[in-house]
Amino acid sequence: MNKIEQQRQVAWRAKLIRHASETTKNVSKTCRHFGISRKTFYKWVARYESHGEAGLCERPRRPHRSPNATPKEVVSKILYLRQNYHFGPARIAVYLQRYHAIRVGHSTVYRILQRHSLSRLPSNQKYQRQSHRWKRYEKQQPGHRLQVDVKFLERIPGSRRRLYQFTAIDDCTRIRILKVYDGCNQRNAIQFIDEVVRRLPFRVHVVQTDNGSEFQSRFHWHLQDLDVQHVYIKPHTPRLNGKVERSHRIDDEEFYQLLDKGGVSDDIHLFNKKLREWEDYYNYQRPHGGLDGRTPYERLKQKTRLAA
Repeated sequence: MNKIEQQRQVAWRAKLIRHASETTKNVSKTCRHFGISRKTFYKWVARYESHGEAGLCERPRRPHRSPNATPKEVVSKILYLRQNYHFGPARIAVYLQRYHAIRVGHSTVYRILQRHSLSRLPSNQKYQRQSHRWKRYEKQQPGHRLQVDVKFLERIPGSRRRLYQFTAIDDCTRIRILKVYDGCNQRNAIQFIDEVVRRLPFRVHVVQTDNGSEFQSRFHWHLQDLDVQHVYIKPHTPRLNGKVERSHRIDDEEFYQLLDKGGVSDDIHLFNKKLREWEDYYNYQRPHGGLDGRTPYERLKQKTRLAA
């Protein structure tokens, strides 16, 4: 109710009280004339005598106590995850249950976000409906296929220097290895794949890349020397590297948009340190929607236990 409507309501109720005291001098006749009950009339009279015209304003009908309401500390956690990590209702519910042992329904989370005007994501994160849905696939064993790609980062302000994020993601477990280089060439690609093979807790059988120049002859034969098969996806079909492409979008939404780039981009070692922290969070702590709320390393333990 806006201010003008409230003023009209107060004036109408004051008119009703004056009509009973000055015109009819009879409560029953006044109530019949205005179509209200005697109980309502005496309620307004009591408020008027206690508070004047201010007492005739509409009062909030919210109960004084709501024993089943979501606790304030849970609401603050929901708002924090939304504002700082841009999680949706489903992921917030999984996160609260997983790390805080708090059970909250998806619909409850959505209503809380809606109440605080946080139910809509920024325009650059809205879901874009696709005319054709590609069929999802997944390897059943860790290391059977590794998707590798390069993410082009923003140029450093005031410099011609550009940074590149090399990304490797296991098709089965979604475990990722990340590293930033100041050049996109075969030498850096070889250094990166050597680090990937060294750090992953399982043997890599196949590496899948696009047809970029950084993944050509020297890189290809280096993988052959490591006894790792190298396959290229078809040109102009990034969907075949869909898992690594989707992970890059997560990097934008949950890491780069929240990263304070002041002083980080100028120091590639500091940048890689921050990126390693994000990589550890992604692999060990972040619930993954495609893994039924499990983390990549929990998926690895599950697959290892089944294989044993």
